[in-house]
Amino acid sequence: MPAPHNVLKHALAEGKIQIGLWNSFASPTASEIVGQAGYDWVLVDAEHTPNSVASLQMQLQAMNGAPSSSIVRVPVGEDATLKRVLDIGAQSVLVPMVHTPEQAAAMVRAVRYPPHGIRGVGAGMARASGYGAEADYAATANDEICLIVQAESRMAIDNIDAIAWTEGVDVVFIGPADLSADMGHLGTTDHPEVLRTIEEAGARIRAAGKAAGILTFDTSMIRPFADMGFTFLGVGGDLALYADAVRQRARDARAALAAQNIGG
Repeated sequence: MPAPHNVLKHALAEGKIQIGLWNSFASPTASEIVGQAGYDWVLVDAEHTPNSVASLQMQLQAMNGAPSSSIVRVPVGEDATLKRVLDIGAQSVLVPMVHTPEQAAAMVRAVRYPPHGIRGVGAGMARASGYGAEADYAATANDEICLIVQAESRMAIDNIDAIAWTEGVDVVFIGPADLSADMGHLGTTDHPEVLRTIEEAGARIRAAGKAAGILTFDTSMIRPFADMGFTFLGVGGDLALYADAVRQRARDARAALAAQNIGG
C-alpha cells in the first residue's frame, strides 16, 4: 500500500480555502475534540507548548480517522526532529523561523527520502507506514508530504519571493506575532504597517504558485484575510477559546448571583 493521500496538501494545491485551529493543550482528549469539530485542519503545536514526540504521537492517534487533517508544528527546523515527527505519522509539518531560501531548501531535503532528500529510512518500524503494513510507504511518501514554512521576520519578508519559489515548499505561512514584533510593533498584529506587509507578502507567495497562510484570533479578520488570498487560514486556538469561555462563565455566574444579592 502507498502512503495515505494527503487531503490538505491537494486541497491547497487546488486553491481551496482550508480553515483550521491551533491546538496547544498537549492533550489527546483536546485533540480528539477539535479533530471532530468541523475544521479542515488542526495544527498540534510543539513550538510553544510542552509537547514531546511521544505526546505528539498520542494526539495524532486521537485524531486518527477524524475529518480534520493533522499538522504538526515542530519546535525547530532540524533534520532529526522532522524525521521523528514524520515517522510518528505526520504528513503535514510546519517549520517555524524560516528566514532564507537556503533554510527552506534544507527543510525540503529534511522531509524527503533519498535521492530527493536526506530523511532517514526507518519506515518499517514507524507508525507512518502502519509499522510496516504499508509496504510502498517509503517509495510514495515524498509525494504526500506537505511542507509549510513560517516566514515571521523582516529578513523572511525580504526573501519571501525566493522562499516561495523554493521547489518542494507547499505553503508559506506568515507568522503575524513574531513579524509584528520584529517590525517594532510587539503585540500589535493589526498595526497598519504590519497588515500592509502581510497583504503584500501574500500576493508574492501566490505569484510563486504557492498557498499563503496566516493565523488570526480575531474573527473580524477572517474574511479580510480570505479576500487577500490566504487559503491556509488559521481562525483561532483551542487554549485561547477555552480560557475565554471559562472566564466568561465565571463572570456570568457572578453577575447572575449579584442580581439576586446572593454570594460574596
